Amino acid sequence: MAEAESSPKLFVAAAEARRLVQDILRGNGVSADNAAVIARCLVAADLRGVDTHGMNRIPSYVERIRQGVLDAGAQPEVTQVTPVVAQVDGRNGFGFVAARAGMAAAVESAKAYGIGLASVKHSNHFGMSAWVVQQALDADMMSLVFTNSSPALAAWGGRQKLMGVSPIACGAPGKGDLQSFILDMAPSVAARGKIYKAKRRGERIPPDWALDADGRPTDDPEAALGGVMLPMGGPKGSALAVMMDVFSGVLSGSAFAGHVTNPYDPSKPADVGHFLVAIKPDLFMDLEQFRERMLYLYRRVVGSDKAAGVERIYFPGEMEQLTQREREATGIPLVRAEVDALNEEARKVGAAPLAVD
Repeated sequence: MAEAESSPKLFVAAAEARRLVQDILRGNGVSADNAAVIARCLVAADLRGVDTHGMNRIPSYVERIRQGVLDAGAQPEVTQVTPVVAQVDGRNGFGFVAARAGMAAAVESAKAYGIGLASVKHSNHFGMSAWVVQQALDADMMSLVFTNSSPALAAWGGRQKLMGVSPIACGAPGKGDLQSFILDMAPSVAARGKIYKAKRRGERIPPDWALDADGRPTDDPEAALGGVMLPMGGPKGSALAVMMDVFSGVLSGSAFAGHVTNPYDPSKPADVGHFLVAIKPDLFMDLEQFRERMLYLYRRVVGSDKAAGVERIYFPGEMEQLTQREREATGIPLVRAEVDALNEEARKVGAAPLAVD
């Protein structure tokens, strides 16, 4: 358990992290263009401090390629169903590529019609939802980003893994990066990726994150993964997980109701579904006026009276933006076991190992 506490952090520059990820992916049959997209999205998570959805996912992704349950060369197929609705068939390729195509289609519809949406089927894990929100923000768009995921939560009152810890994400452009609104949260007390990270690093977890197989609270990540995650807010978090399955799984034609495959299970395709919406923010006023109103909201939130012991109030997404600024300067922190796992994948394809400080 004490490995993470006793092992010093190793730091890698974002450009070097993207280089390694691209090299590993290309060595496993991913096209150069798609490898660049995936690397950019994974490293964006690391930069924002969402280490659970960053480059450390690579070993599990390439194992799925080796087992033949993820198609490294697949290109998503986009069908425009109506002027504002697109359907994307991910064709069992990388979720990053399918989601990027879906949001691009939604943005193009929103430019012309004010709103656009895309339903994505037969996809895979797409990492941190915030990068899809950022894709919309880069186009001056508001967005909603839903996905379903493999079972980890019980329905409220149950003990069977049934619903996914499926993130709810949305965004709206502000006057600057810190003033833009980015919400990316799981309906569980903690993201399941944090439990995998704790297991990988030999750490314990807080006892209110999960139950073991016997329904008892546990601080052992191994036992937690054999049990169920706990929803935030009890039945409210459970209901949000069901909502993600309705919009992402039932609607799209992908797996749902507990049938999405875990991204760490290399036995069969995941069949994940996504639901993406882009909204033009200047439908009722000009864009600058919208941004000014967002700035006012930002200032009201962060400038509101603080509770006892609170030094600073943050806008949703602001803490991650600040972490990104810091890590762009200092590098992304890893532990030796994580570097070794990535370098082993690099070795298998003849790529240069990760350069760390």
